[in-house]
Amino acid sequence: MGLLKNKFNNLKLGFGCAAISGEGGGYGFGDISSQESINLLRLAYDKGVRVYDSAPIYGFGLSEQRLGQAFKSNREEVFLISKSGVSWHPSKRVNMTNDPKVTQLMLEQSLRDLNSDYIDLYMIHWPDKNIDIRRPLEVIVKAQESKKVKHIGLCNTTVEDLEKAKEITNIEVVQSELNIFENSAVKLLFPYLKKNNISFMSWGTFDKGIITGSVKKNKIFDKSDARSRAPWWKKSNKDEKIEKINSLNPLLDKENISGVEFALGHNLSFPEVEIVLCGMKDQIQLDSTLAAMNNLPNEKQIDLFLEKINE
Repeated sequence: MGLLKNKFNNLKLGFGCAAISGEGGGYGFGDISSQESINLLRLAYDKGVRVYDSAPIYGFGLSEQRLGQAFKSNREEVFLISKSGVSWHPSKRVNMTNDPKVTQLMLEQSLRDLNSDYIDLYMIHWPDKNIDIRRPLEVIVKAQESKKVKHIGLCNTTVEDLEKAKEITNIEVVQSELNIFENSAVKLLFPYLKKNNISFMSWGTFDKGIITGSVKKNKIFDKSDARSRAPWWKKSNKDEKIEKINSLNPLLDKENISGVEFALGHNLSFPEVEIVLCGMKDQIQLDSTLAAMNNLPNEKQIDLFLEKINE
């Protein structure tokens, strides 16, 4: 059994905290005030959410700071995740590196921003072709030995790096993108994770709002939303995906399944998926996502929807 399975009262939903940091810059999804963020995080906790996933690049530290404020009185009751590897220069230009010195600095800053003596799960955010994965892991292992980190994981990783990592430490969790449009993790990672008893959590569950229908063609995003400027968004095949969702909607309506329910049901249909991470910016999104967990499509419906998507 993986680290995450059945650990959080059987609620397999995790809060993606890029959603609460947009106006800070970096990787975020629009304005949300500090108090609104804190209130939303606490409300999510009251409704049973225990896993909160963040990273320094989310709001250039703002996401972690708000997490620290929200849970300073009940820190032991939540499972906080953060990462190293995506830093930035004073000019706010993003810098991706797994240099061990940067790993150490980012870890210490995250502890300060989270207002915590430890991080439940600390992950390397992305592979770095210039740095052997074992080097930053050596830093994180030392932090684990001094109880600053409880568990260690890798994001957006490869089997090759997972094999290298075994020489240094026990990787307990892997996090990668998974949704109805992106499922490479199923073939490339799942067999290895199952064999080695490694937990998996998905990000990109709603594909930046495309699957839920909140993103339409030619939508204009706030300046504080990464989708207003990020090359990875502008160069993506988002319009093609939106057209596919539009063509699918009549079938979803016929089956009484929402886009949110389809997205969650698809990911959770894989037994390897122990937590689905979802970004939520207000109570309406939080409540609809939680409600969707109780009305997931069955296997036959998922196959029907995927067949339509792939026409």
